[in-house]
Amino acid sequence: LKQCKMVSVHRCSQMIRALRYGNRVQRNQHTRVYPLEGVTVVAVEQAVAAPFATCRLADAGATVIKIEREGGDFARGYDTVAAGQSSYFVWLNRGKKSVTLDLTTDAGKLTLERYMSEADVLVQNLKQGALDRLGFSPERLCSTYPKLITCSITGYNKHGNMAHRKAYDLLVQAESGLCSITGPAGDPARVGISVADIATGATAYSAILEALIRRGVTGKGAQINVSMFDVLADWLTVPLLCHEGGKPPVQMGLAHPSISPYGKFMTRDGKPVLISIQSDREWQILCSKFLDNALLSSHPRFATNVLRVANREETDGIVAARFAELDISVACALLDKAGIAFAVVNDMDGLSKHPELRRVDVETPEGPVSIPAPGVIYENEETPKYGPVPALVDGDKK
Repeated sequence: LKQCKMVSVHRCSQMIRALRYGNRVQRNQHTRVYPLEGVTVVAVEQAVAAPFATCRLADAGATVIKIEREGGDFARGYDTVAAGQSSYFVWLNRGKKSVTLDLTTDAGKLTLERYMSEADVLVQNLKQGALDRLGFSPERLCSTYPKLITCSITGYNKHGNMAHRKAYDLLVQAESGLCSITGPAGDPARVGISVADIATGATAYSAILEALIRRGVTGKGAQINVSMFDVLADWLTVPLLCHEGGKPPVQMGLAHPSISPYGKFMTRDGKPVLISIQSDREWQILCSKFLDNALLSSHPRFATNVLRVANREETDGIVAARFAELDISVACALLDKAGIAFAVVNDMDGLSKHPELRRVDVETPEGPVSIPAPGVIYENEETPKYGPVPALVDGDKK
């Protein structure tokens, strides 16, 4: 066991040297090296936030052991659209090994302890205090295994008055105030994806990587706490500062509160196109090359962004009138030629057929499923290989 832990520390030391000096080992220049090979992660997880983080760790080469309750992670039952399986589970659990344990039994606890004795990282997002009550508090684990990195994902700060609350994605969107600035004017709206979960998972992932790098220097583990509310509050810094500075943000749909023109306009054939004019120079280009009215750029009501925002209705009206004269193909061609930032307002059918959509196939218990490829591309390396989505395995019997 001691030798296993030393191997993991040695692997982290190799990572640090590679970061500082580059890897001088002779190898095929196109061979893909997975930086977290040799790192073992135990994931006592469910739903989205923690699985997002551990999925990325698995993609990077870590061995991720996913501990599931009897019947499995409840995200397995969210829907059946991915070859009869949950889209959430297929997306977020590739490359992991799944083990079902009943942690209320001595046998289940003994098995988990065995996994922990060999782990480099523990990631968990059970209800606040659940692991503590089972005898696996981060404090106890880090005392027993000083090189262990624990990452606990919660809804609210574990030291705050709301630590006891259950927290799901939409609840945190609402509590943080995100819903109040989302959607068109009217009722607060939900962001269309599980943004609180995903943002928290990404934050946890980066924190774990930082802790692994630091452990390679110091040899010491870490206790990391990440709350969904804290993460969204961080992401809401700009609208919060606007509010505290006397300019509270409002719901604007597909428009920008402080830039104009920046929004959706309908073409003659009824297709929505969104444009973004980020500077007065771009406004001048739009006027001369799209609106066919170069003099408009210096008009005293529209010459600067501040003026255009103050006269937003009139500004948008001028732009909308031009779009209404053009079919979408002509409008997009003119915008593209002028170098104006624009996008077609697509739906999921548009994404599914989009020429820029990269896909990867992941193996699942019910056959391969095609999903969007992760966003990072390493040039001049082999295409990454992604592990299969796991079936349930009874860890107590095993």
